[in-house]
Amino acid sequence: MLAVPGMASLLGVSLLARTAITASGMALTMYVVLGLDMSYAAAGGAAAAMTTGLALGGPLLGRMIDRRGARIVLLITVVVQVACWLSVAVLPYTTLLAAAFVAGLLMVPVPTVTRQAIAAMTKAGQRRAAFALEAVQGELSYMVGPPIVILCAAQLPSGMVAWGVGAAIVVGGAGIALLNPPLRAADEAPPGPADRPRRQEWLGPRMIAVLVMAFGATIVLNGTDLAIVATLKEAGQASWAAVVVAVYGAASIVGGLLYGALPRPLPTWLLLGLLGLVTIPAGLAHDWRWLCVAGCGAGLLAAPTLSALSDAVSRLAPASVRGEATGLQSSALGAGFALGVPIVGGAIDTSGPAGGFAAAGLAGLAAALMGWLLSRRSPTRTRSVCSDPGLIATSDTR
Repeated sequence: MLAVPGMASLLGVSLLARTAITASGMALTMYVVLGLDMSYAAAGGAAAAMTTGLALGGPLLGRMIDRRGARIVLLITVVVQVACWLSVAVLPYTTLLAAAFVAGLLMVPVPTVTRQAIAAMTKAGQRRAAFALEAVQGELSYMVGPPIVILCAAQLPSGMVAWGVGAAIVVGGAGIALLNPPLRAADEAPPGPADRPRRQEWLGPRMIAVLVMAFGATIVLNGTDLAIVATLKEAGQASWAAVVVAVYGAASIVGGLLYGALPRPLPTWLLLGLLGLVTIPAGLAHDWRWLCVAGCGAGLLAAPTLSALSDAVSRLAPASVRGEATGLQSSALGAGFALGVPIVGGAIDTSGPAGGFAAAGLAGLAAALMGWLLSRRSPTRTRSVCSDPGLIATSDTR
């Protein structure tokens, strides 16, 4: 897979930037709690402001990339990140909320650019394996980024840790701008403004199905993390939470690599449905060992589900709007992460940790069912080149 020219460099720099972006919310949390000596609720407000900005900024930046190209958007967002993160340690809390929102709104669009570049740089037979590697990259960033911030915050001033995270975001974004990866394949000519299709022409039932499933997938993943912590806290084994989450992440990486090597893809709705289904019985585990076993089963399906979502978006979106479509995917993923905590947290408060696993799994099943139903609403006069068997398309959207 890495024999594709430029792919190794792109994924390497992207991993640095994505790890820092993933850690940015934790860096803000540590700064508010340790640097400003405020409550975790106040820290949650800062993280929520950044998350809101991320959700709103995804489609906006994607549309800008479609019109102006990746390099100019990357450089603009890098400059904004420099200003935001340099000012973090000198701002009062209320102003910090505004800065966090702006930092999220104009966050360096690393996932959007990376996914577009993968679609452009690979051939049809390579694309699924490449997106599997991209999903594995995302798992690594979640496994590495926040723990590093927590460890550093225990040894260094929290303001310095925030600056370090901001510096890594800036370096990663500048590195991708320097690489300037192609966003369209050689046979996809840069379109003029008149060639841009209307949104209703590509944002139809099939694309909405993918966005719904992206939303559901991240509710499952974020909700599972919360339910793991609740289970171990109830069992008096909270210190083992990091081990269980690490096992889940490792299983996801293995699953992503295995999925990328399969000769044929599986339907996205089926992968998500299975992920939700195997998550529910994890509520029967009452200590860290059995949670590790349950995490292996669910983790094997996590990265394959995420990679199938990215592959589907790349195939359903015409090249001229692929940035906006990928931005919408990022927003759907972010919304799922943001809402996973209150949805699953409410279930845990009502019926205990087992209810949290059940709520997360049922959310995945519901999203899979809705995605399957939406994909079947498409007319059947023509089949698309989309390789996802769960998304039968109507015409060649390329």
